[in-house]
Amino acid sequence: MTDYTASEMMIAVAARPLREARTVFVGVGLPNIACNLARRTGNPDLALIYESGVFGAQPARLPLSIGDPTLVSGATAVMPMADLFMFYLQGGLVDVALLGAAQIDRFGNLNSTVIGDYAAPKVRLPGSGGACEIAINAGQVLIITRLNKRTFVENVDFLTSPGYLSGRAQREAFGIPGGGPQQVITDRCLFDFDPVTGEMRIAGLYPGVTIEEVKANVGWDVAVSPALVEVPPPSEEDLRLMRETLDPDGLYRG
Repeated sequence: MTDYTASEMMIAVAARPLREARTVFVGVGLPNIACNLARRTGNPDLALIYESGVFGAQPARLPLSIGDPTLVSGATAVMPMADLFMFYLQGGLVDVALLGAAQIDRFGNLNSTVIGDYAAPKVRLPGSGGACEIAINAGQVLIITRLNKRTFVENVDFLTSPGYLSGRAQREAFGIPGGGPQQVITDRCLFDFDPVTGEMRIAGLYPGVTIEEVKANVGWDVAVSPALVEVPPPSEEDLRLMRETLDPDGLYRG
C-alpha cells in the first residue's frame, strides 16, 4: 500500500495528535474517519462527541450525518444538544475539536457564513452551527481543509469562529477560555501557529511538496516555521483500516 490519496493523507495526519487526547468534538466526513483511526491505532479510550448530543460514540459504520442513528449505539450518553454544549463544552471537558471552514485567515479565524458582503453575499454558507462555541471553548482546535487561495485568505469575509482574532494577545485580552487553533491540516502541508504572535506558519511539508507550491496557494506571505519537517505518509496499517474498515466504499477518502 505505497500509494495513497490526498484525503487519506489528511486523515492520517489528523489522527496523530488525537492519540494523546481524552475527548474530541467531531463531525462527519474526514474528521470522523480521523477520530476512529486514532481509536484503532493507539487511543481506544478516545471519547467521540457529536453536536447532536452524543457523548462517547462508537459508530459501527461510517455515519452519514450527525443525526445518523449509528452514533447512538454503544454511546456513553445521549442528551439534549443544550446540555452537551453547557455541561461538556462550556464546562471545559472537550480536549480537542476538529473544524472545517470555507475561509481561514492568517490568525486561524474561520468563516462558514458568507462569501462577500454579508448584506449581499456572493455565496451564502451553512453558518456557524456549533462551530463558534467549539472554537471558543475547546482545549485545542484542529482545522481540516484543502489548500487553495479561495480558502486561505488574508482576512475572512465574515468571522464565524474565532481563532486568535488579530493575534494571541487579543484572544487572551477577550478572555476566550479555549486554547485556540493548533494545527491546520491540508492536502499538501501542515500549518501550526506562532507561539508568540498566533500567526499561521508552514510547519510540515508532505512528500514531494515544496514551500513555493504552498506559498502559491495562500493569500498572504505565509511564514515558515524554523522547525519545518517532512510529514510522514500514512502507514500500511492506517491505509488498511481506512480502506477495509472505516470507509470501505471510499465516500470520503477517495
